This record gives sequence, C-alpha cells and structure tokens, in this order.
Amino acid sequence: MRILVVGSGGREHALAWKISQSPLVTALFAAPGNPGLGRLATLVPIKADDVEELTAFAVRQKIDLVVVGPEAPLVGGLVDRLDAAGVLAFGPTAGAARIEGSKAFAKEVMVAAGIPTADYATFTEPGPALAWARRRGGQVVVKADGLAAGKGVVVCGSVEEAEAAIREILVDRIHGAAGATLLLEEKLSGPEASCIAFTDGERVRMLPAAQDHKRIFDGDRGPNTGGMGAFCPTPKVSDALLAEIERTVLLPAVRELTRRGHPFRGALYAGLMLTPQGLRVLEFNARLGDPETQPILMRLRGDLVPALLAVARGDLSGVTLDVDRRASIGVVVAAEGYPGKVTGGDVIHGLDAALAPDQQLFQAGTASGPGGQVVTAGGRVLTACALGATTAEAMKRAYHALGTISFRGMQFRTDIGGSA
Repeated sequence: MRILVVGSGGREHALAWKISQSPLVTALFAAPGNPGLGRLATLVPIKADDVEELTAFAVRQKIDLVVVGPEAPLVGGLVDRLDAAGVLAFGPTAGAARIEGSKAFAKEVMVAAGIPTADYATFTEPGPALAWARRRGGQVVVKADGLAAGKGVVVCGSVEEAEAAIREILVDRIHGAAGATLLLEEKLSGPEASCIAFTDGERVRMLPAAQDHKRIFDGDRGPNTGGMGAFCPTPKVSDALLAEIERTVLLPAVRELTRRGHPFRGALYAGLMLTPQGLRVLEFNARLGDPETQPILMRLRGDLVPALLAVARGDLSGVTLDVDRRASIGVVVAAEGYPGKVTGGDVIHGLDAALAPDQQLFQAGTASGPGGQVVTAGGRVLTACALGATTAEAMKRAYHALGTISFRGMQFRTDIGGSA
C-alpha cells in the first residue's frame, strides 16, 4: 500500500512511526512533515491545508490511503475532495468535522443527542456576553467558536478575567474570524480525561483513555497551551467508566451526526471533565489529540493499518485493538516564549543519542537547518515518550529520554504523570 500522512506535528510523526511498522506498506509519504518524519517517509512540500494540491498529489502518486492528522484540512474539506477523486481517506468530511470547527455546533449535537455537558450560551455582541458572565460572578469558560490552534479557550476565575477574555476574542478579534461568535460555558471542576474512539459512522472502537496537561507550568499553573504532555492510562477512567463514556458520549455523538447526514469516519475525540455531579463533555475534536496520540500509540500493539483502512471503508465490524498493559508517558518540550511568541532556528542537540527500547522522540516544531542539523521551528518542538510497567516507571524513562535533548530556551513540565 502507498500511504500519505498529512501534517507535521508530533501526532503525525507518531502515526507515521506506527504505520511504517506495517508489512502492508510499500511506500509512505508525509506532507509537509518534519525532519523526524523524513526518517520514516518521503517528505512532500505541500502545506497540510492545501486541499487541491494534496488531492492532486494523491491522485498522481496513486495513494491507497490518506491519513489526515490536523483539524484544519478536515474542516477545510480535504476528505470531501479526496472522496470525489476516488481516494480513500482516514478522517471525517467537512460536515462531520464541524463538530470541532464550530463549538456552537458541537453543543447543538450534544443537546440533541442527550450528551451531558456544561450550561452555555453563544454570543456575537459583547454586551450580552458580559452580562451573562457577570451574572455568574465571572466563573465561566470563554471560547472562540472556530478553530484557534488550541488557544481559543480561557478559563476565568473572576469578572475581570471574563471581561478581558470576552473583549479580546469578540472585540479585538485576536483569533480573527474564529472569534466572530463566542461561546460562554459555566465553569466546572474536577479531573479531565481524553477519550478517543475510531468510528466508521456507526460502530466505535475505544482507544485507551489518556490525561492531557494543558497549562504551561508545573502544578497546572500559567496559560493554556496546545498540550504539554499526557499519560495513558489515567486512573480516573476505569474500564467501567470507559464503557459508560462509549455508551453515553461517543456512540450518541456518532449517531446524531449520521442522523444529520454527516456520518463520521475517523477518530472522534471527547474532552471530558469528571465532576462531582458526573461526567461532562467539554469539547469534541474531529481527529486524534496531540499530545495524547503519542503515548496512546506507544501502547497499541500490532498493525494499525487494517484499523485505519476499516474506518475509511466504513466497516469496523471485524476490528479489535490490542492494547499493551503497560503505562505510557509523553512529555512535550517547547520553545522559549511558548505559548506566546517564539523564535525558531535554534539547533537541537542530542536527537541522535541512543534511546533505550520502548522510548521514542516524536518531532513536531522542527526543521532542517545548515549542515543537516535539526532546528526549532515552532512552539511545541517534540514529545519524549516511554513505556513502563507502572506510570512512575514510564515517567522516569520518558524524562530520561528527554535528558538527551538540549536547545536554547527549551522548557517543559517536570510533573507529567505525577498526578497518577
């Protein structure tokens, strides 16, 4: 099989790493990829959101399966174009991907499907939004409706914080058109969990639950990020609770999207909070999470390609997933200044240092520099992952793998997995 992975982050590097192990694969491509991906696949200089060029390449190269990693090309209709061109794709159409592309739409789906979620309201004008937030004492979550690269959510603890967030998103438009509509939610409390399922539009196959760490600093302090690391499994989600999440969250969402004429084929991600009143869905994503994918794929045993194919073909009936009983950890290493403005071009040392078995470094914000050196080229630079008999052992080994890496201004949390 000839497979194309779309994207350039740690998630896509992990996908390519897993796909490359399949005996079914005869050629593997990545667009646009990164230097780490370039060790596994032929890099194609096409941006991940260039729908027309990606489709033309897939047709020209007789690609058998396109695996779409990031959300932007999914929301932008890449799978629709590939379908029209007769190319099989893992990922939802634009209509189904709207569950991530519009937080207001996702809430409509949740309400229609009876999925437990937080109280909310949507706004296009600041006045009513400010009034809604003030009535709740500023204890709200402010969200840009559209895609904002994981940075369009502000958790507020006071009226002043809520007012500032509303004005930044709805008035100052710091997220552009993504903030033309604003969603306000009641602020919930409790541990969070990431639950992802492969789905063919009818059936689901649950992946092991993971726990992400959104805040930049240890102890969940500082601003939100795209994710500073994850561990899998999370003790907060037992087998019984995972089955409940499948029954009350993932399956109802899949069935509601199909009822609306948009069957979802791909990876459907539910971000959950386990509140004292029960589980609540915070968000849906239309793809595998990043950084959750990296530790999750470390635990999946066997060939991943048949499962990806079954999803794309719309029939998961014969697929089971073999999960390693060991724990896994992924620690994100970020550039100086992240999640704010960062500069690139810093040489990354230690990438070629020998890793022990069951350890991996998945590159994300990297690029090729002078003399073949790998340099920083983004906020989240790479993810250090490891398996261990226990979460504590996996944590120790992941941080050992991270210890081979150095570059100017690198930053990372030291407590990923510690809450387990």
